Amino acid sequence: MNLLNLPQKHNVTSRQKLGSYGENLACEYLVKHGYAIVERNFKKRYGELDIVCLYKGILVFIEVKTRIGRMFGLPEESVTPRKLHEVKQTALYYKLLHPELPDALRIDVIGIELDEENRLVYFNHIVSVTS
Repeated sequence: MNLLNLPQKHNVTSRQKLGSYGENLACEYLVKHGYAIVERNFKKRYGELDIVCLYKGILVFIEVKTRIGRMFGLPEESVTPRKLHEVKQTALYYKLLHPELPDALRIDVIGIELDEENRLVYFNHIVSVTS
C-alpha cells in the first residue's frame, strides 16, 4: 500500500539514511496536508528537532520515528517521556531564538514503518502528544 503516492521501493540501508528517508516522507506528507516546513534537523547539544513547521498559526515540532518491521513495536512507541521532555525543552529554546514565530506551540509524532523491501506499510501522525 502506498499511502503517500510515493515510489514503492527505496534502497535504505544505514540507520541514519533510514531516519533521513522517514523525515523526507514526513515532510512530503506534511506539505500535502497544509503544513509549511520552517526548518529540519535543528540540533543543539541537549536536543534535536526533526521537523519544525507552521500549521494554521501554530508552531509545530515533529518527532519522526522510522523502522523496518515491528520487532520492537510500533515506531511511535519508541518516543519515551524522556524524549518528549527533550523535544519540549529544545522547542522552547527554538522559540526563544525565533520570537517572530507564533506563540502557540505543539509537539506531534509521526511513526513510519517500512517492510524489508523498504516499501511504506504504515504511517501514523499523532497530533499534540504533549500539552
